[in-house]
Amino acid sequence: MLDFYRLRPSNPKDDVLSGITVALALVPEAVAFAFVAGVSPIIGLYSAFFIGLISAIFGGRPGMISGATGAMAVVIVTLVAEYGLEYLFPTVILCGVIQILVGLGRLGKLIRMVPHSVMLGFVNGLAIVIMLAQFGSFQTIGSDGLLRLIDGWSLVIMVGLVGLTMAIIWLLPKLTTAIPASLMAIITVTLLAVGLNSWAPASLASEGQTNVVATVKDMLVTQSQAAAVRAADTETEDFVAQALASVDIDAVGIAAGLPGLFFLEHVLPPLTWATLMTILPFAVILAGVGLIESLMTMTLIDEITETRGRGNRECIGQGLANITCGLFGGMGGCAMIGQSLINVNSGGRGRTSGITAAVCLLLFVLFLAPWIEMIPMAALVGVMFMVVIGTFEWATLRMWQRMPATDMLVMVLVAGYTVIMHDLATAVLLGVVVSALAFAWQHATHIFADIKSNEHGSKIYQLHGPLFFASVRSFLDMFDAAKDPEDVVIDFYYTRVYDQSGLEAINSIAERYERAGKRLHLTHLSAECRQLLARAGDLVEVNVSEDPQYHVATDRIA
Repeated sequence: MLDFYRLRPSNPKDDVLSGITVALALVPEAVAFAFVAGVSPIIGLYSAFFIGLISAIFGGRPGMISGATGAMAVVIVTLVAEYGLEYLFPTVILCGVIQILVGLGRLGKLIRMVPHSVMLGFVNGLAIVIMLAQFGSFQTIGSDGLLRLIDGWSLVIMVGLVGLTMAIIWLLPKLTTAIPASLMAIITVTLLAVGLNSWAPASLASEGQTNVVATVKDMLVTQSQAAAVRAADTETEDFVAQALASVDIDAVGIAAGLPGLFFLEHVLPPLTWATLMTILPFAVILAGVGLIESLMTMTLIDEITETRGRGNRECIGQGLANITCGLFGGMGGCAMIGQSLINVNSGGRGRTSGITAAVCLLLFVLFLAPWIEMIPMAALVGVMFMVVIGTFEWATLRMWQRMPATDMLVMVLVAGYTVIMHDLATAVLLGVVVSALAFAWQHATHIFADIKSNEHGSKIYQLHGPLFFASVRSFLDMFDAAKDPEDVVIDFYYTRVYDQSGLEAINSIAERYERAGKRLHLTHLSAECRQLLARAGDLVEVNVSEDPQYHVATDRIA
């Protein structure tokens, strides 16, 4: 990873300035995800505020930014389309309750089960997804209702401003760190864009665009028009024209009043068992997706800052945030990796940065909407491109011949699934499952036995390696009850029995020797193995006192 995220101590000035920078980048993201979810942009903005504020205060990872995310939006869109907006309120609240229960159950530590290869694939896939998402800002909607790329001088100026933004972010830290480079880049490019839009002749503007430089306002208009065309559900030119005309461009924006409690302004669905069964699957999926993304983001920020977050507290913080968000009719959310990296890059390390970002976002909605809408998309795209450069693990391009083949496969699989499906949570689960299967396969043949005899004529099998479901066959093939002597010892000093499959294998061996009329002894069983055997019943009686000379247990298989 490029060294854009230098280690620096947390201080209030950096936290506040980085919070402002993040808030500027949150606006288009929250609006875009609201369109994905099929809800009003204001719902997305208020969701980002509530999620960001509560998780910053109560979460377990200072400096991590949360808000409305695309991963949860793709789940919500199905709920809203099938059952209506009124079902969103209880679903998000139930999602928060489930997340709190996960935190209280101390299940956040399960993030330790994610292998490093999965983490690499997750980070690289995410970087590619963020990069591809930025190209949507190079599009506009034509008179036919179809999205198309901008061209002409608008494209030239857009590319130039993106390049200028990236250059400022790269060069400014070499001169001073008094102000976050991302914030300075946004301010500089915004002033330049305002000047260009004021003085550029109309002939430079592309068809369908008001400004030479596309702004957040233009993005809102484009998103609204595209949503209207989709709602028309027709390719007839007349209907497309009507859909485009139905969008009140002057009314499109991010300005709104204070949010109110959802149940005071809307009719709620009936609070019945049927409603619970309807929303429960959606709530479980939302809770799982949100926690996986949040905990993975926490792990990434931990690695960058060389500090350690608290996974269980983060689960509780995310749950409280979603409950609060649901009470105000929000769409829920979780940690946002791109904005978290912007925050870390800008010097944000403490909770103040997340709180500042959330409060500034609310101020934008209440008082500063006209000014925020003037920010050029080129500036925000440039910031995100630098996030991509800093996020992608470039070292993986050189280590592919040095990594084990299975780890490389898992990394490519996770990254590819993330890019193709845009589903980070499922990609992580898929990577963990494949890694676990590869681990089991590799260790299936790692069990073997050193065979020797003692002066009493007993044949001793000294086992090495794990005994579990994948190694059972290799374990069973070691023994030949017909040819072995009358007294056989299985020494478990260098092995462990991990599951019921291992116990069943021991039982099968015991039955073999019993049918052959021979005695079988077990020795040096671990405490965990004794506990498993005790739960299994009278299969094996273990004597703790063992013969230190001959390693022969005195009790037999019953």
